[in-house]
Amino acid sequence: MIVDSHQHLWQIGKNGHEWPTPDLAPIHRDFVTADLTAVAGAAGVGATVLVQSQPADIDTDWMLDVAEATPLIQGVVGWADLAAPDAPQRLAELARRPKLRGIRPMLQGLADDNWILRDNVRPALEALLRLDLRFDALVFTRHLAAIGRLARTFPDLPIIIDHCAKPPLAAGDLGAWREAIARVAEHANVTCKLSGLFTEMRADQPVDDARPVADHVLSIFGPERLMWGSDWPVVLLRQPYGNWLDWTKAWLDGKTADVTTDILGNTARRVYALP
Repeated sequence: MIVDSHQHLWQIGKNGHEWPTPDLAPIHRDFVTADLTAVAGAAGVGATVLVQSQPADIDTDWMLDVAEATPLIQGVVGWADLAAPDAPQRLAELARRPKLRGIRPMLQGLADDNWILRDNVRPALEALLRLDLRFDALVFTRHLAAIGRLARTFPDLPIIIDHCAKPPLAAGDLGAWREAIARVAEHANVTCKLSGLFTEMRADQPVDDARPVADHVLSIFGPERLMWGSDWPVVLLRQPYGNWLDWTKAWLDGKTADVTTDILGNTARRVYALP
């Protein structure tokens, strides 16, 4: 079974919605479970992980409600203010919801690249460990040093790097990214999502420019720590849902069956403890 480890739902003007903004016309509309079921079914995807898109408690509560009513969605990565004094209590409350699997604090938009290492965030990170929750890292290259320190400080905390840490594909200089993500991959508790690459490119850029990135993350993480995700509906800014999956399958062509099944499903199922 193919598992989509990274997809979103949102309703414009509801549940703390801040993004997407109107300038992103292809995705500035509601995306709900009927839309997800249609595109996933057409692509042969049998399970998904729903990931937060708004930094709001109300959005996470809504996602959990939606997931409980949607068998296709087998896990949820929500949002919580990890620096709040009551963060451990909020996380414990969320952990009682059966489909919650992790938390994503949207580090890419914070002014401090080392925010996750602040002392006032540590109680929340310790709570994630106690509650058997995962940490999704929405980051750029400049954040990877902090993610490495986080992985070293909390070696039992599962850390998932979203979108391969958004390599600068549009600029074309991948050297710093390659070195930084390779250092993070040395930590056994870190996994990586093969997702979000097409939308890091220029509009006129060949999609096969993603191949060196995919090759690199496979070489440093191995298939047992690499999982495919669509980043739908954000991927619609560049390609339809199925095109990114087809590209991934073409990239996997010639690799062993075990590599393919790990990346397209087994890794996500194991890391997120999906049923």
